[in-house]
Amino acid sequence: MSLSNARARTARGVLAMFIAVAAFSFMDALLKSFSTHYPPLQVSALRALASIPFILLPLWWQGRLRELQPVRWELHLLRGVLGIAMLGTFVFALREASLASVYSVYMGAPLLIAAMAAFLLGERVGVRQWIAIGIGFIGVLVILQPRSDGLPLVAGLGTVISALCYAAAAITARVLTRSEHSAAIVLSFLVVVAVGATLLSLGSWTPIQAEDWLALACVGVTGAIGQHYITTAFRDAPAATVAPIEYTALLWGAGIDWVVWQATPASNVFAGATLVVAAGLYVALYGQTGAASTPDQAREDRA
Repeated sequence: MSLSNARARTARGVLAMFIAVAAFSFMDALLKSFSTHYPPLQVSALRALASIPFILLPLWWQGRLRELQPVRWELHLLRGVLGIAMLGTFVFALREASLASVYSVYMGAPLLIAAMAAFLLGERVGVRQWIAIGIGFIGVLVILQPRSDGLPLVAGLGTVISALCYAAAAITARVLTRSEHSAAIVLSFLVVVAVGATLLSLGSWTPIQAEDWLALACVGVTGAIGQHYITTAFRDAPAATVAPIEYTALLWGAGIDWVVWQATPASNVFAGATLVVAAGLYVALYGQTGAASTPDQAREDRA
């Protein structure tokens, strides 16, 4: 491949990542709007159910349904259970706080993945990367400090739990990629979340209002768009180039908050997010472990 072709392909990957982040941000805004009318676990179930057709139909069209056969059932089940906890606490946090505030804490997930990969998978993390991870965690504590105009404590705790589950699901995905097709990893996750979250929310299930069906379809569409373009991004450009673009979600979150809910981040959220993003960028760009960049399969959890 010539240098000009390589640059053009990298540029396509970068553009694809920007589109993916925007799509996921709009999807999360829809989930936030749902959270005011429906319980968090029901919203989690609906999000998974809305995404399943967009996984199955392309595979059926391409004659790739055989890729859906899972091998390590126990890990698929574990990852699905983590997904239920991840999405339930994420939607709960979105209900209680602004998108930008929740995103600010959630941006520490890649740092958690890097730390977990070092301990659980034996991946190498250098001293400077550990320092950056520590700085990122300090940033999370800054965001979580109690303030009347800051992130509510319950929302902060919910986001931290969600980020921990997200990181654990990412590590599980890294193990599953050794024996499974991506399609099986993604679909099994969605099926377990859809079934599990539905069963857990039966006692509080709220009938879906007629005006929300279109928005629910948009959740599936934006998730599918995000998944398609994030896959394109990691296919066409190096992970170290496109992974840091995920931090633009903070800008999308702040913009959507301002336009839709007339909300702006508190000063401590902005300060803490600066530390988290700086640490995440350092680990992603200069780290010696691939764990710093969230695995593609883990990102598809939100698709």
